[in-house]
Amino acid sequence: MADDPADPHRAGLLAGRTILAVFAHPDDESLACGGTLARAADAGAKVVLLCATRGESGSISDLSLVPDGDLGRVRVRELAEAAAVLGLAEVTILDHHDGDLRWANVPQLHEEIVLAIRRYRPDAVITFGNDGLYWHLDHIGIHERTFTAVLSLGADAPPLYYVTMAQGLMRAVVEAAHAKGGAPPDSSFWGIEPDAFGDAAEPPTFTIDVRDWASRKLAALRCHRTQMGPHNPFAWIDESDARRYLGTEQFRRAPIDTSGDAVLERLGEPVRERKQA
Repeated sequence: MADDPADPHRAGLLAGRTILAVFAHPDDESLACGGTLARAADAGAKVVLLCATRGESGSISDLSLVPDGDLGRVRVRELAEAAAVLGLAEVTILDHHDGDLRWANVPQLHEEIVLAIRRYRPDAVITFGNDGLYWHLDHIGIHERTFTAVLSLGADAPPLYYVTMAQGLMRAVVEAAHAKGGAPPDSSFWGIEPDAFGDAAEPPTFTIDVRDWASRKLAALRCHRTQMGPHNPFAWIDESDARRYLGTEQFRRAPIDTSGDAVLERLGEPVRERKQA
């Protein structure tokens, strides 16, 4: 069958393009938009991750995974494994303190993001929306700093995209995990109420079909072993569940005037506004 140039799955669609993802902790990249990052890499884009912390204040699913108590060191290694699964070209980890991103060293973080944008000259930047997926203050801090960094570049700013999550999605993942018959009754996402994910998030303007990359997203999530113990629903769902529940990722473009192409939209489909009755 001849290659269809209109097929967004075809290799080379984003050849020569660069996408910069800016997140707070190791595992944010996989949870928020791992499918999109993998799909973009497969389409020829150079996908770069800027992670602001080493995640040293996170949970530990099994103390034997961190025998010396240095969680940040272990999570850096886990991130490298996840990045390889997703096909990321480069990962830069900054040295900000996990838990303080919204308030501490604000000018420094702003400048580091600006420098990353100037270095890589990305065609698109991806970060959290203003809800931080589930109102995590570090995530909100990264949203704010990335927005101000991009805005400060004026006409040279690349398009900025916010990744959000559909409300009820994580509740469905929990239910799918319980349906397997092995997930503990108290299984949860790091103790976070599942309905907090996507709660009051602004509506997306387009979605990206990542069903063919959902198994890699799940595999990347599971690379973060310190965060994905037996109480985490992601430890229990299978690839079919991943395709069903993790197979669509949603975005909206930040309202910043740029001259950049709508690169990320090439992979997606616009969300049609629902007419009110």
